[in-house]
Amino acid sequence: MSLINVYGTTWCGDCKNAKDFLDSNNIKYEWTDLDKNPELYKYVRDINNGQEIVPTIVFPDGSFLSEPSNQQLKEKLGL
Repeated sequence: MSLINVYGTTWCGDCKNAKDFLDSNNIKYEWTDLDKNPELYKYVRDINNGQEIVPTIVFPDGSFLSEPSNQQLKEKLGL
């Protein structure tokens, strides 16, 4: 089963918020700390038109959300 991939940093408030939302709704995901995996910043830039936007959340269907609100996550996940 493919998981949701969350790309972010530990110092980002929006990243903490997204993780808290996913955790509180028992949504399984894989967390990638970009500061520990700096080579993945290029991937984040590539899908965000050259911008380093965190969190960037990539879904199993290949779609993604960048800096999503809880409402956007709720709608995307059908909650």
